[in-house]
Amino acid sequence: MLDERARTLLKTLIERYIAEGQPVGSRALSRYSGLDLSAATVRNVMADLEDIGLIASPHTSAGRVPTSRGYRFFVDSLLTVRPLDREKIDVIEEQLHPSQPRQLINNASHLLAGLTHFAGVVLAPRRRQPKIRQMEFVSLSERRILLILVTTDGDVQNRLLFPGRAYTPAELVTATNYLNQHFIGGDFEQIRKRVSEELLALRGDLQALMTAALVAGDEVMRGADDRYVISGERNLLEVEEFSSNMQRLRELFDLFEQRTSLMQLLDLSQRADGVQIFIGGESGLAPLDECSVVTAAYEVDGQVVGSVGVIGPTRMAYERVIPIVDITARLLSSALTYQATR
Repeated sequence: MLDERARTLLKTLIERYIAEGQPVGSRALSRYSGLDLSAATVRNVMADLEDIGLIASPHTSAGRVPTSRGYRFFVDSLLTVRPLDREKIDVIEEQLHPSQPRQLINNASHLLAGLTHFAGVVLAPRRRQPKIRQMEFVSLSERRILLILVTTDGDVQNRLLFPGRAYTPAELVTATNYLNQHFIGGDFEQIRKRVSEELLALRGDLQALMTAALVAGDEVMRGADDRYVISGERNLLEVEEFSSNMQRLRELFDLFEQRTSLMQLLDLSQRADGVQIFIGGESGLAPLDECSVVTAAYEVDGQVVGSVGVIGPTRMAYERVIPIVDITARLLSSALTYQATR
C-alpha cells in the first residue's frame, strides 16, 4: 500500500512520462505534482517506488520511468478515465451505423486505429459456413466475367473471372440459371461438391466457366470466414519505442501475420466484463512484452460474440484509449444487434 504522497508522485511521474517520453527527474516531479516537498524528500520517495518495482532508472538518465508493474498500479488505482467527447462519439456512430456485418467489423478496426493512432484489431463472431442465396455471372468484356455471390446473411461478394474463351450473354444466363436452380440454399462446400460431381454432365463449353467459379467461390468463402481484422499496423512504425528496435517490430508484425496467438488473447478477453488491459508480459506473448493491449467484448442480442482492441506501446494515454475501445464495443454491439433483428 502506498501513502497519498507516494501515489501522487507516482501518478505524476507516469503522466509526465506518457506525455513526454523522457525519464522524469525529482525536479520535474516537485514542479508538476502540486506537493510542497523538498527535492530530497521526492528523491527518497522515488527510491522507495523503485525498490518495490513500480519505477526504474535507465542507465543513461537520472530520471525514472514506469515499469509494467507501475503501469498496472496506475491503471488499476490511479487512472482517471475521461469521458469521450461528443465529437468522437459522433464519428464512431457515423461509421458504425447498421450495415453488412463484415463491413461493420472492418469499420470498427479502422476506427480504433484512426482514433488512437495505434493498431486496431477486431475478432469477428464465429460464423457458420454461409449459405448461398444467389449466384450470377455478368459479362464485363469479352474475356472478363464478374461472379456475384449473395449469402443468406446479406453479404455480397464479387470476383473477377478470366475464362479461356469468350462467353455469350445467353451462355452466362444458362450457367446462372443452372446454379440457381440446383444449388441455392446450400453452403458453398455443398455446392462445390455437387458441381464437381456433375461437371461431366454439363455441356463441355460450360465446364471451364463452372470450374473457374468454384475456385473463385472458394476464395470468397475463405475470406468471409476470416475472424481476425487488423488495421493501422503501420502506425506502430511511428512509435519511438518500436521504431528504434527493428527486431521488436519484426516480431510484432510476425505476430500479426500468424494471427493464432493474438486470436487466443482476444478470445480470452471475451470472458470478462468491461474493458481489459494486458500490460507488457501479462499477455503471455513475447512480441507484446513492450506493448499494452486494451480490449472489450461486444455482443449481438445480449450474447458475447467477439472483441475489439487496440495494440500500442505501454507508454500510451490509457485515459484516452480506454473510452475509445469501450464506446466502440458498445456501438458495434448496438449496430450488429439491430442488423441481426431486421
